[in-house]
Amino acid sequence: MRVAKGSVRGGLLLGLAVVVALAATGVWNPFPGLWDWVDRSEPISEPDVVWQQRVGGTPRSVTIAGDAVVVEQRTRVEARSLATGAQLWERKADWAAVAGGDRDPVVAVGKLLVKGYELLDPTTGVTRRRDDDAVAVWTYRNLLLDARCTDATDCTLSAWDPRGTAPLWTAFLPGVHSGLLADNPGLRGTRRLTAIRIDDGVAGAEAAPPLLGFPVDGRVHVVDTATGRVLQNVEPGREERLSVVGGRLLRIAARSQDGTCYFAISARDSATGQEAWQRAGINLRTADSAGCVQREDPQGARNVLIGVAPDGREAVIDGYDGRLLWVGEPGTKLIAVDDRSAVFRAADKRSVIARELGTEKVLWTRQASGKAGAALTPYAAVVADEKPSRLAALDPRTGRELAVLRTSANALAIGSQGMIIGEGREIGYVRFGASGSSPTRPPGDGGNPGPGGPGPGGPNNGDCGPKGELCPDPGGGKDG
Repeated sequence: MRVAKGSVRGGLLLGLAVVVALAATGVWNPFPGLWDWVDRSEPISEPDVVWQQRVGGTPRSVTIAGDAVVVEQRTRVEARSLATGAQLWERKADWAAVAGGDRDPVVAVGKLLVKGYELLDPTTGVTRRRDDDAVAVWTYRNLLLDARCTDATDCTLSAWDPRGTAPLWTAFLPGVHSGLLADNPGLRGTRRLTAIRIDDGVAGAEAAPPLLGFPVDGRVHVVDTATGRVLQNVEPGREERLSVVGGRLLRIAARSQDGTCYFAISARDSATGQEAWQRAGINLRTADSAGCVQREDPQGARNVLIGVAPDGREAVIDGYDGRLLWVGEPGTKLIAVDDRSAVFRAADKRSVIARELGTEKVLWTRQASGKAGAALTPYAAVVADEKPSRLAALDPRTGRELAVLRTSANALAIGSQGMIIGEGREIGYVRFGASGSSPTRPPGDGGNPGPGGPGPGGPNNGDCGPKGELCPDPGGGKDG
């Protein structure tokens, strides 16, 4: 028996109307599940991740904050469960940054060109503290700094415990640079080495260094982060660039002569202004070729600097005392560094090697191509390679494999138990170790260990920097 086409069409329309009515009244809604099925994404790695989610927009930054994953996007920020990937909360915001360590993280959020910020609990999104006046915020594992200005030449810098409700100290600054807005605006320190497919912020917030250099009207104001004292207010010479590294103020001179640039470094004691060490002939890559004008901070990390010797070999320098901690062989290429170790590509471009700074000890060697990149974090060393595309997370001291993925995704964030990878709007969580093992927690919940061992006064378990400059002097003084 033939059925009229009009009857079939009418039946379909009636059925669709019933489904729409049920969805509108909340009785039954098949559309989200249907769309999820249509929009299901392919796994972004092999082996598969613990969970994979599509976020609302392309991430600008991703940070593991305790039991949550904070995803900063262009006009909003969201948090997801580290265990399941489920969304915990979402807020409209133009910027977001995480302060605090594994046990006490907070999320600072704000809007561009609008004063003030909010500190949110990363798991619940509840506001823990609100500020209506700050124009800039800097986030660290053990500290949060903000700056507020009553006028262009009258500003106050305040330091907070990440979850504190009252400032630890306040300091006066005669204005702030016009570029000091929103989260973590640039200070006079070092530039990190970068690598393809490894996010610049993969390690998350670091511990606050002993000294910070604030650029104000062509001068650099050196602030002690333990006390808030403004120790120095220095104007660079015509051929100089100032940088604050490892508790020292560096005056980097670049002079043009005979068609080349001649470099000299003078490191000054923060309290007395006296010269602590000096080196000549090391190119810190601060200048371009146009008349040796220095427009960049030196490359480095934490308390160390990266330079190039006159013979073309790369070197790692202790910012506190000027020691050469590592000098590469001809043809090697430094790709990652922190206070403890250096990772470099071998001259034959067939492997990457990690070596302990200040010694000849090789920590580990891994086969890799001549295009491999790397990053060092407190929890893992990340190596990214191509052809085939791989991401490997290794124990930074032994090279033991924590996770090895066949993937073209990027490494976005590293935590104590795993890492977040992502491609486009897709992010996923990779847990370290099939048996749940993980690297050792860094000293002091992510402090600033140094290659030089304990400073004067006894052991410090690596928490106080190369010469103890990160810890206050028991006698009340502080050697910067």
